[in-house]
Amino acid sequence: MSPILDYIYDLHKTMLKHDLILIYEGEFSQEVTKSVLAMAERNMDSFGESPGVKRKVFNVMVECLQNISKHAANYEPGRYAKNNALFMIGKNDEDYLITSGNAVDKPEVINMIDKLERINALDKEGLKVLYKEIITGTEGLSPKGGAGLGFVDMARKSECPLGYDFEEINETLDFFSVKITIPRKK
Repeated sequence: MSPILDYIYDLHKTMLKHDLILIYEGEFSQEVTKSVLAMAERNMDSFGESPGVKRKVFNVMVECLQNISKHAANYEPGRYAKNNALFMIGKNDEDYLITSGNAVDKPEVINMIDKLERINALDKEGLKVLYKEIITGTEGLSPKGGAGLGFVDMARKSECPLGYDFEEINETLDFFSVKITIPRKK
């Protein structure tokens, strides 16, 4: 068998092992975003997922995809488009797992960590208050215009802490990964 065919089977086994139902890596245009959302919706329909869970998953997916479209940095000039990134959704008996990853400028990392840590430290009521503060403009904007509203909204929908990590790409960029867990049963 050829190496590429071996790789395809290995990828398939990895997806099954980690309960992944959708993976997309590449440029995130409006058309790609619509397609990813439609495929995920069809998958959830085929699982007979409850409307409440579907709504939460869909809302979190939209936030992740918007973050990629607005904030992904280009880490291989000339090779990939600016918003080249990775998006995955998985499902097990208890949860949906939505994960995305994209390059970010190093100067933004400390601010992002601060926001994520603050969000993860809040309970349901605290997230509601922070959400209102951001909406009314009492929270500051980042250099790229984000105030963290998307992260707050994801934490509110999931009712779970946001998992995240930063890996160094080079001296100016890090790769930011975020994982959102949405319980299937409450």
